[in-house]
Amino acid sequence: MNGQLPAKMKAAVMMKPGTIVMEERPVPQVDENEVLIKVMAVGVCGSDVHYFENGRIGRYVVEKPIILGHECAGIIVAAGASVTNVSLGDRVAIEPGVTCGYCQACKEGRYNLCPDVQFLATPPVDGAFVQYMKIRADMVFAIPEHLSFEAAALNEPFSVGIHAAKRCNLQPGSTVAIMGMGPVGLMAVAAAKSFGASRIIVTDLEQVRLEAAKRLGATDVINVKDEDAVQRIKELTDGIGADAAWETAGNPRALQSALYSLRRGGKLVIVGLPAQDEIPLNVPFIADNEIDIYGVFRYANTYPTGIKFLAGGGIDTQALITDRYPLEQTQDALERAIHNKSGSLKVMVYPNEIL
Repeated sequence: MNGQLPAKMKAAVMMKPGTIVMEERPVPQVDENEVLIKVMAVGVCGSDVHYFENGRIGRYVVEKPIILGHECAGIIVAAGASVTNVSLGDRVAIEPGVTCGYCQACKEGRYNLCPDVQFLATPPVDGAFVQYMKIRADMVFAIPEHLSFEAAALNEPFSVGIHAAKRCNLQPGSTVAIMGMGPVGLMAVAAAKSFGASRIIVTDLEQVRLEAAKRLGATDVINVKDEDAVQRIKELTDGIGADAAWETAGNPRALQSALYSLRRGGKLVIVGLPAQDEIPLNVPFIADNEIDIYGVFRYANTYPTGIKFLAGGGIDTQALITDRYPLEQTQDALERAIHNKSGSLKVMVYPNEIL
């Protein structure tokens, strides 16, 4: 460990749903294959909001105090003896899911499906709303000096979009419809653009989100309060439909609209997780049109690609970040994300005072 590091740090701990308490905790000691990171920026994710509001997401239940936050970036301040991929002082993006490396999913390169993954801020694993955190060294990726910590933290939701593009083999020149312009949906727009989609049609209820989507690369926006999404997508594609449709909101009606917006032989990509387990889908329509359906769970092997895209300068990440809080105001940050007040898109927390 670096002798200049403090012995104690601040941590924003969720004692129970709806209650964040600031605690002083020991700065972690790294093992030989781990690095210690001074956390500089953490995005508030929808999963953080669900745990804060409800204390659970599906089978993952908060049963004891937990630290939330998993979209993160920072600076390497200590490294174990066997670490060779990064050095002290490196600025890094942090991939938050530490997998076993030995199971069939890991061996096949689909490590996002590892049954033993330790994912930050997924019970019982603590997350990144802390000043310092440690993680296995192969989960951190150096970023260039010109890439901000905010943008590097956004590589996490961006990776979901990259994985969606890879899952459906998105081709340059494709037409993509993306349903739901929350933070994941907005970064999915950036991913579709990065993979060469020539037409990106997006839907949402909120005009501020649609405007942000245009800044990130959407070519056509549909406010579903005013227009029928399927009808409008058909009009925009000369009655043919989209090559691929991604549902990113976890909304049953949006999923059905995504299905009906596809051309024959199109691809339906399910990114959002709805509250209910079962949603009716038109099976004869799926069979008759040979619709391919792809589930998306997090991501795998996306971080280097995401960093290259983000560092290229073609993605306006500032279109997404609207709210900034210090670590001491993590409760306020989560409440802001819950209420989604007008003009709020992505909420960021800064554990070490860069706002």
